[in-house]
Amino acid sequence: MHTDILSTVVLPIALAIIMLGLGLHLTVADFRRAATARKAVLIALACQILVMPAVCVVLLTVVNAPPTLAVGMLLLAASPGGTLAALYSHLAKGDVALNITLTAVNSLLAVVTLPLAVWAATAYYVGDGQYIGVQPGTLLTLGAVVLAPVVLGMLVRHFRPNLATALHRPVRIISAVGLTAAIVGALVRNAPLLGDALTLTIPVAATFSILNLLLGYWMAQLARLKRPQAVAISIEIGIHNSALAMTVAVNLLNSPEMAIAPAIYALVSLIVTAFAALLLARTASADRHTVNRPQ
Repeated sequence: MHTDILSTVVLPIALAIIMLGLGLHLTVADFRRAATARKAVLIALACQILVMPAVCVVLLTVVNAPPTLAVGMLLLAASPGGTLAALYSHLAKGDVALNITLTAVNSLLAVVTLPLAVWAATAYYVGDGQYIGVQPGTLLTLGAVVLAPVVLGMLVRHFRPNLATALHRPVRIISAVGLTAAIVGALVRNAPLLGDALTLTIPVAATFSILNLLLGYWMAQLARLKRPQAVAISIEIGIHNSALAMTVAVNLLNSPEMAIAPAIYALVSLIVTAFAALLLARTASADRHTVNRPQ
């Protein structure tokens, strides 16, 4: 299959299926939780929407990142949490319900926040006269690939719960295969650029992944949230919806090169977050044994 088709056709379809899968797991109660757990939700959203993009800018400035890497990383930083966050949070003994709520709320907000990030990133890094404004068409496109599948999934979950349950596994498999193919396609398409790009992109992606996890956990602790909530926020911020960032880069900015950073981050963050989840799970078990140990 031609790599252009993987990027321009398979990737948006994979993203839509990922968002459909999110909707199949959502209920109205997940959105009500945003009101009952206001403090945790506000801390997480502040980290994801404001703090981490700012941290990303500092990191990019320190390494003197080229424009394509900088814009790609900022698209990634501004993207909401990925659906795998709930799985990693479960492994790390985090508040999985909070992860589901955060992914849902931030995915809805991304229809507005991501175009703003596109405008800011391209205006700052690409140059005058070449930046991408916040166009109504951009909002409609993001709404089509983000909101519509989520709403469809929620409707199926509400009216046909048995069908929603039956669809969970095939939707996960199809979205994973599609996303993997799109990532491979993005890397193959940019193969001539990868030699130089990877020497900087991999360290930047790994560093940003670690910073996401650490700062998310520390800010939750500073806010005196419970440990499961801190774990959930840390992982939610660490796992981004790379498919969304790649889709924006390829199909809205018409820059496959800008999709390299989100593609690399998707691979690197899975490894980094897996180690973090194992470490957090072990510390949770150790803490529990300490509390239960006879005095």
